Amino acid sequence: MTEFLPSASAQRLRQRAQLLAGVRDFFAQRDVLEVETPILSRFGNSDPGMEQLQACDGRYLRTSPEYAMKRLLAAGIGDCYELGRVFRAGESGRHHNPEFTLLEWYRNGWGYAQLMDEVAALIGTLGEMFGQRYCVHHVCWQEWIQQHSGLDPLGASLEQMAARIEESGLVVPAIEALDRDGWLDLLISSCVQPALPKGQLTLVSLYPASQAALARIHAPDPRFAERFEAFLGPLELANGYGELTDAGEQRSRFETENAKRRAAGRAVVPLDETLLAALEAGMPACSGVALGIDRLLMALTDEPALDAVLAFPQARA
Repeated sequence: MTEFLPSASAQRLRQRAQLLAGVRDFFAQRDVLEVETPILSRFGNSDPGMEQLQACDGRYLRTSPEYAMKRLLAAGIGDCYELGRVFRAGESGRHHNPEFTLLEWYRNGWGYAQLMDEVAALIGTLGEMFGQRYCVHHVCWQEWIQQHSGLDPLGASLEQMAARIEESGLVVPAIEALDRDGWLDLLISSCVQPALPKGQLTLVSLYPASQAALARIHAPDPRFAERFEAFLGPLELANGYGELTDAGEQRSRFETENAKRRAAGRAVVPLDETLLAALEAGMPACSGVALGIDRLLMALTDEPALDAVLAFPQARA
């Protein structure tokens, strides 16, 4: 019987420890404080695209430390990061495991563009530890999709997006099966991400306002939000925001998300009133980002699946 064995090799597990140490050293040199926040919460994540695991007492296992870290920011803790385990139900596959390691950090007084540069600096520093060097490419979301799909994501019809996705070889759902943002996500995963070069770190900024999540709306052009994502080759690694600090707007977005969940017949989750209270009290202007450590190690070691960098993935846990 070999089921007791880890799925990752001893070499990969040592490299994992090396990577975690490298992350901590990077932030220690920049005077960013490491913090720890609860894994279990009374409150849920209302994101319609995400499902949470729950403990037997009804509390939710966190999908990220974001809400608790923002409470620390409102309390005056300053620049901080957390390196810890998070949980998302129903996410299993080559690039997903329901339990994974997330790095999340916040910079007071920084705009999203400054934080994008720090993401590039972190990945560049960690890449050098593994003998890897990457060119960095900055691109706006609209231009990025146009370049790789031939469609203007702001003007293309759902039928045009479905036809382009079908050209990539996928079986497309019925038009009414997805909303516009759902079709845009499918267009990206089928036509855009696969075209990203392996040796390139791509930083994509200014996502549409409909996908703002917890990001500020971009004042010069309110069609867009101050949200960015980072891709190493075709692999998505990080999601960041110029953070929304308006409590009323954040409550409205949470309620809209719960309404979408209700319409889809899914469980409505209790809003995190402690986060909303922190925003009301005055969270400082800041930018924040979350980066998947398991995926990063997978990319740095050129492994095809997460199981190769996890000691015990879901099937062996």
